[in-house]
Formats: sequence, C-alpha cells, structure tokens
Amino acid sequence: MDFEWVAIALGDVAWISLAFLLGFLARLISLPPLVGFLATGFVLNYLGIASGEMLQKLADLGITLLLFTVGLKLNLKMLIRPQVWSVTALHISIIIALFGAAIFALALMGAPLFSGLDLKLSLMLAFALSFSSTVFVVKSLEEKGEMKSLHGRIAIGILVMQDLAAVIFLAASTGKLPSLWALLLFLLIPLRPLFHHLLQKTGHGELLILYGLVLALGGAELFELGGVKDDLGALVMGLLISTHPKSEEMAKSMLGFKDL
Repeated sequence: MDFEWVAIALGDVAWISLAFLLGFLARLISLPPLVGFLATGFVLNYLGIASGEMLQKLADLGITLLLFTVGLKLNLKMLIRPQVWSVTALHISIIIALFGAAIFALALMGAPLFSGLDLKLSLMLAFALSFSSTVFVVKSLEEKGEMKSLHGRIAIGILVMQDLAAVIFLAASTGKLPSLWALLLFLLIPLRPLFHHLLQKTGHGELLILYGLVLALGGAELFELGGVKDDLGALVMGLLISTHPKSEEMAKSMLGFKDL
C-alpha cells in the first residue's frame, strides 16, 4: 500500500470535514456557508497545514465550473452597458487614488511592511486591492437568488471587466504578453453555431452534463495555452452558448458538480 497517498488522502478528509463543520456553524448563525469555508482555509493555513493535491484540483475544478455557469447566465449586451464599464472604471480609479495615496504615505513614514515602496509600487498594490472576489460575489448572489436581477447581472459584468483589466495589467507590468496562439481564440466566435447545434443534440440527461464539462474544461485549457487566464476561458465558453434555450437547463444540470 502507498502510505504517502493514504496520508495525503487523510489530510484532504480532515480539510473537508473541518470545512463542513465550520460551514454548518456559519449556516446556524444565518451566514453563508462560504464564510465557514473561508475560515477553514485561514485556520489551517495559520496552523501550517497544507491541502493535498487532490483537494487543490477539486477546488480549481469548482472555480472553473462556477465561472462557466456564470457565463451561461450572462448576456453579452450586459457587458457593454454604460453602467458596467463606467462603474468599473470609476471603482478602480477611486481605489487606486485612495489606497495608492495611503500606501505611499505609509511608505514615506517608514511603516513596517511599507518602507521602501515607491509611488509606482504603491499604485500597483492599490490596483491589486481594487479587485473583488468573483467566487465570493457569485456565491452570495446565488444564495440570495439575485443572479438574474438587474443589480446581480451588472455586478457580474463588473467582475468580468475587472478580470479583463487584470489580464491587460499583468501583460503590461510584467512584459509577459499572451501567446500569439491567443489570437486563434477569436475563432471560437464563428464556431458558436456549432456549439449551439451540439447543445441542441445532447438531449436532457448525462450527455448534457458531460458536454458542459467539455466546454468548461476545454475552454479553460485553450485560454491557458494562449497565455490568458484559464478561468476566463470557462466563462467565455459559457457566454458563447448563453443565448441558447437549453443554457439554463445545462446550468441547473451542473448545479450539483459546481456546488460540491
């Protein structure tokens, strides 16, 4: 027997068990279970207990499926509405100005952790702080049943714009541009009718779920190969078929996988 594998598996069981316990306690006090899950990560990380490879892969899969289902519920027209891009630009600008000034002031005063930072680094840190947690926001909206509300859709649109801003920022600041192969990703747009046709032919059972997994994981892998955030690929694939009548059925079919 491979005792190293057993140790890793038991460690993952401990993580999952504690996550269930704290998530259950959060539910008892009328908080989202996600708060308990986050607390689990903070506690175990503070204790120096690392998660196993299996749990990490499951977590990555969950985020990928979450953003894919978000894409299924989005409308491309929503992303280009003035409320979305103007609020995104205003939010990022205000956060950069306020936090950038505060961080630079702390650096000038020689505060611990901030001493030695110049204005450029201060603004970069402020820019990083301007981003919201897509996972946390989406889960909160889902639990309140507000994903399809106007403010819910605008919030998701803003998060997507933030992800796009992050990709541009990372490319500009590190000099690491997406691969030239990333240009081929635009070919996904004319392939949209094919995706719709296959979705129509998948029926209503297990094949529908499997097709969703292929789109989500395949899109994530394609974007990663192109040097773009893989999660963004899953979201884009969901967005490409979001106008199909069966997109909502697919989202409901994959609900169990995503939530787990």
